[in-house]
Amino acid sequence: MSSSKNGPSRPAPPPPNTNNQAAKPSGYGRFIPREELSSFAAWNLGSLDGAAPTDKGVQRPAPPEPEAPSQEQVLAEATRAARTAGYQDGYRDGLVALEGFKQSFASQVTAQLGTVTQSYMEQLDALQQQMARALAVSATHLARQMVRSEIAQRPELVVAVAEEAVETLLLSARHITLRVNPDDVALVSQGAADVLAARGARVVSDASVLRGGCLVESDIGVIDASVETRWRRAAASIGCDESWKEAPLPAGTTEDEDTDA
Repeated sequence: MSSSKNGPSRPAPPPPNTNNQAAKPSGYGRFIPREELSSFAAWNLGSLDGAAPTDKGVQRPAPPEPEAPSQEQVLAEATRAARTAGYQDGYRDGLVALEGFKQSFASQVTAQLGTVTQSYMEQLDALQQQMARALAVSATHLARQMVRSEIAQRPELVVAVAEEAVETLLLSARHITLRVNPDDVALVSQGAADVLAARGARVVSDASVLRGGCLVESDIGVIDASVETRWRRAAASIGCDESWKEAPLPAGTTEDEDTDA
């Protein structure tokens, strides 16, 4: 191809598409993926003199200053704060007072229960002592009746009492005298003859000595084996001081009526 006088020659245009197919888009007109970009930067419009553009940024107006609270608002806020503080203080003081009341109430109840328990125990002990006393008195009354009946039905029992009383004396005792009731003289003289002869004792009738008992006298002392003394010792062993002699009955009352009562 030869060049033209008016300038360089231009390439001839491509031939028309004879196959009626749509022309394929150019590679420079497609979307470029991010993976294919190595670096990029934002473009800003520069000044006409070629100087670098200045970044002034976005200009926003300054926020308005808050208005000063009014006197009513300040007073209302102070009142609210005072009420809140007062409520908290009152609630705390109330809890402290409640705890103190509970402790005081518990102490009072404990003391009252202790007093009631102590009083109950004292009354129970007194009742038990009264019951024991009444039982002991009843037992001594019954035993006294049984002993009297036994002495009346078996008068020979005085022989064993006399022998035991004489044998209680020391072997060195001299001038032994056995005092018995006049109704028991014959029984003791016959039943305890061997013991009396061995100790050189003599039997003396004494009306002041009740049947069933005796008194032994010697140069070294006296042994009281009377019914009253032996009964008093037996009653004392069970905590009772009932004497052998019964208390006199009230005027106009018979023994049968008193027993029934």
